[in-house]
Amino acid sequence: MARRWIAHLDMDAFYASVELLRYPELKGLPVVIGGGRRHQPEPQADGTRRFATLAGYAGRGVVTTATYPAREFGIHSGMGLMKAAALAPQAVLLPTDFERYRQLSRAFKAAVAEVAPVIEDRGIDEIYIDLTDVPGAQDPIGFDACGGVRAVAQEIRNNVRRRTGLTCSVGVTPNKLLSKIASELDKPDGLTVLTEADVPTRVWPLGVRRINGIGPKAGARLAAMGIQTVGQLAATDRAVLVAAFGRSSGRWLHDAAHGRDDRPLETHSEPVSMSRETTFERDLHAVRDRAELTALLDALVQRVATDLQRKGYAGRTVGIKLRFDDFRTVTRDHTLPEAVADAAAIRQAAGQCLKRVDLTRRLRLLGVRVGALVRVCGPRGCVASAHEQPPAFRRRPARLRGRGAAGQLRARGRRAARHGQRRGQAHRRARGAGGRAAVHARRARPGAHRGRARLPGPRPPRAGAAEGPAPAPPRRAGARAAARVRAADLCPPGADAGAGRLHGRAPGGGAGAAAEPAAAGRGGHRR
Repeated sequence: MARRWIAHLDMDAFYASVELLRYPELKGLPVVIGGGRRHQPEPQADGTRRFATLAGYAGRGVVTTATYPAREFGIHSGMGLMKAAALAPQAVLLPTDFERYRQLSRAFKAAVAEVAPVIEDRGIDEIYIDLTDVPGAQDPIGFDACGGVRAVAQEIRNNVRRRTGLTCSVGVTPNKLLSKIASELDKPDGLTVLTEADVPTRVWPLGVRRINGIGPKAGARLAAMGIQTVGQLAATDRAVLVAAFGRSSGRWLHDAAHGRDDRPLETHSEPVSMSRETTFERDLHAVRDRAELTALLDALVQRVATDLQRKGYAGRTVGIKLRFDDFRTVTRDHTLPEAVADAAAIRQAAGQCLKRVDLTRRLRLLGVRVGALVRVCGPRGCVASAHEQPPAFRRRPARLRGRGAAGQLRARGRRAARHGQRRGQAHRRARGAGGRAAVHARRARPGAHRGRARLPGPRPPRAGAAEGPAPAPPRRAGARAAARVRAADLCPPGADAGAGRLHGRAPGGGAGAAAEPAAAGRGGHRR
């Protein structure tokens, strides 16, 4: 039986390494990636470049990644740039270029696939590789029983360097859990091969947080129990871990400490959601900064729509994420009757979400997310708009799309009436025209369904009512109405039609100024 070999490949400081390919004069220097457009290098008359530094940086940006010389100062991903500036003010600051990162990500994965085609994609800069059936992986070389798989892993590293000019670190073990740990042992540009026999000497001395899946909270709980290293975790009785963490988590902790993991590679997976968010350079107010907020919201929506269309997905749930100046974070979701991928539909749904948020405090972060994804690529190409979706993705007739809550209620009533008619017809065929069939036939009468639904056609006038169109039903007062009024700052009456502006009270109107909630409920039902 062939020995199982799983490799974890992690690109070394990927974003920073990509930038060093562009600016080789920065090699060996502390470099931080995370700046904006204003931090682009400036060409000089003598052919050199002038680079921005962290000294004097002021803003809300965070570190995307940093070179290893910068990490020696304590700088790490996710750290605020102002904090990083205090640690290493001389560090070079470069803007992010995600298009270039994605391009080289595809290149290094293609280079790996030339040697070992069974790959689990774990992100832009890391993958798992099944080397079990790769030719030569099971062969010993000299006195090295793992010489064959070591040579295959080295060939992968060489191929990645030839195709991209970048280095990577590879860990090869019998399973995914150990390979993830092994790839970190000899970074950067390292190759580590471990077997089960190496676990006590190479893995047990490590801290428990080195196990992928043990986060800060679990680490703190283990520390409170006197468990600091993987070896101490392995020596802890399973029953103790089950009592402290529950049956499933306790057993997993015990198995992970002993290097046991039988998870297969997932060569195909579907994304759950796609999102974009941005942290503002300064806190923004929904009224006084509505133009800037509108532009940011529209840009986020367009980026999410581009991601969806590029990857061939559409989603039914649109959500927003807001973080206020007091660091309180709120999210709101809006579920659509059909999957969408176009910016106008996403913008409209995001406006519905904003109407349910009190926007009196200043904002520091805004995000847009589309979830409940479905793949809409087929033989005829990818669907880019809800109105272009094939019948399988249509939730209601085209003539009903874009209607408000009242239109949706009538649509549900029509469907219920048709369902009742079909049931009545089936019973009449089976039992005749009388008896129980009459009961089902009565259920199909217009207006008999919950919500007083009616069949298509004009509404008969009520006795004594004046001729003309029926007035819209009054909206229910209360919390929802208040929320619509508060959210009018970001959601104009025209926002439901895809208007690209934020609307609010006139400057200086104060909290008691009149808003325009008349159109607040249009464009879809509430969740």
